[in-house]
Amino acid sequence: MRKLFIGVVGAAAGLSMMNATAHAASCGQVTITEMNWASSQVVTAVAKFILEQGYGCTIKKVPSATVTAVTSLAETGKPDIVTELWVNSTPAYNKLEKAGKVKTATDVLSDGGLEGWWIPKYLADKHPELKTIEDVLKNPQLVGGQFHNCPDGWACRKINDNLIKALGLDKKMKVFNHGSGETLSASIAAAYSEKKPWFGYYWAPTAVLGKYPMAKVKIGDYKPAIHTCNADGKKCANPGVSAYPVARVITTLTSALATRNPDVYALMKNLAFTNAQMGDVLAWKKDSKASADEAAVYFLNKYKNVWSNWLNASAKTRLAAVLK
Repeated sequence: MRKLFIGVVGAAAGLSMMNATAHAASCGQVTITEMNWASSQVVTAVAKFILEQGYGCTIKKVPSATVTAVTSLAETGKPDIVTELWVNSTPAYNKLEKAGKVKTATDVLSDGGLEGWWIPKYLADKHPELKTIEDVLKNPQLVGGQFHNCPDGWACRKINDNLIKALGLDKKMKVFNHGSGETLSASIAAAYSEKKPWFGYYWAPTAVLGKYPMAKVKIGDYKPAIHTCNADGKKCANPGVSAYPVARVITTLTSALATRNPDVYALMKNLAFTNAQMGDVLAWKKDSKASADEAAVYFLNKYKNVWSNWLNASAKTRLAAVLK
């Protein structure tokens, strides 16, 4: 796959040199998020490749995170494209959309995203009594006496912190706040390698949940008002108990870009992945120790019947010369 990646990039570079003058002026520079988790990085890499090679755009990736991206859109009107935004964890986004600053292009994870608190399947099989958060809090030693929390800066950290407060969970067990997504996922892998207890937050689609079967612990019913308050972090005066909903995961564009370049807007309205497709790509990426760009090439070569339907006729012709 790395040889294929080098070949595709080389062909793309040659095509870019030939087509830069013809196409770049019509598209110009587009800023696009590069979030700090794997599925978003794959979406960004796929979008970047297609926008550059099929639509002649000059893409500038902007390192970001959920809260950071929404704050930047509100304050600066940038970046032009946020490739993967989990709307249920960012209530402020709805205000931006109502104000006309952004346009939702598509549900980029067409099946929606799953968030929640989990234990390994082998632990659930061994202790079938661990089905709800009440069960866990009655027997914290069975899950290792520790909750694995999100890193600071993630929207789920705000929600989890308020759930922890509402449940009094920190009085029953230790709360370990991970410093990065890498250490959070590594803790699951480490637990699986020794079949040890583990309890904490994770989400899907991810390579981790694809590789390591997990059982969701029922937190309670989803209560929209409580979840919205919890997502406000320290601003939430009365944290409560609510499950994470099935998350709507979108790609959004600034209204300025959608108006300026309707072809780009039309592409991003079509660019979407099922959880099965994304899970496959992420599992391959992890097992192959591949970059997001290499994973994008894997997707583009395996799922031609999917992405070819995203493109307009001109882009199909340009990309046909690169991905044969």
